[in-house]
Amino acid sequence: MPPLEWFRILYERDTVQRQSILFDMQLFRSWIPAFAWMALIFIASTDLMSAQHTSRFIGPFLQWLRPDISPEAVAAVELAVRKTAHVTEYAILAVLLTRAFRVSFEVRPLGLAVRVIAVCACCAALDEFHQTFVASRTASPVDVMIDVCGVMVGLVAYQVLFRRK
Repeated sequence: MPPLEWFRILYERDTVQRQSILFDMQLFRSWIPAFAWMALIFIASTDLMSAQHTSRFIGPFLQWLRPDISPEAVAAVELAVRKTAHVTEYAILAVLLTRAFRVSFEVRPLGLAVRVIAVCACCAALDEFHQTFVASRTASPVDVMIDVCGVMVGLVAYQVLFRRK
């Protein structure tokens, strides 16, 4: 075998290794945001984001905006903000997981959606289960359903915003 042939073989092998490393980095970069967001969701289900703590800044802010607001209206807005946060955090998780699954696997859109919904629903159920161990929090199956609605919003948003052209 001529010496130049050895260089070509070494170069091609090196190219394959570089492509493998780039693919591994792409996988890493696609999954880290999803796992980081799951960690934030877990932290948010602690006492840190309990109703007692969030009402300390939502209520005064509403009273600053509208000094004549009733306590019932403040409570209703606080509840709406908290449930909207559920939808938003799981919509973001759905987008991040959709991106990660698309980079990692060749999956048809329906299979992708099923995987994302399953993972997010498990996260939501575990999140509510975790809240049973936090004194200032209560677990609710309704919140899991709200979270899954957020996942649906995220899947639709992903399709609208990141559709392949």
